[in-house]
Amino acid sequence: QVQLVESGGGLVQPGGSLRLSCAASGSISSISVVGWYRQAPGKQRELVARFNAGGSTNYADSVKDRFTISKDYAKNMIYLHMKLLKPDDTAVYYCWRWSGGRDYWGQGTQVTVSS
Repeated sequence: QVQLVESGGGLVQPGGSLRLSCAASGSISSISVVGWYRQAPGKQRELVARFNAGGSTNYADSVKDRFTISKDYAKNMIYLHMKLLKPDDTAVYYCWRWSGGRDYWGQGTQVTVSS
């Protein structure tokens, strides 16, 4: 059973930074398909950033050059480094993993960008 536990969300002012963390059960490797999604009120869940099986990354256009996804193999952690945050980034952020032919999701962490 894959488990994902997010942390690091909170309230931040526009232009600020946050780092989200996701602790994954089981090992994380260079071929692990993992990432971050988000869901704002009244909107569908959308991809923020992900690692593909070959190690390449995909980012939503709205976060390119502001967000960076990373993995720590030794700690089985997935991170989302966010900078220059905007009010439109306000959402619940979910850690995600594709394994054994199915999706796994964390419980989500709230990020609110507001002055």
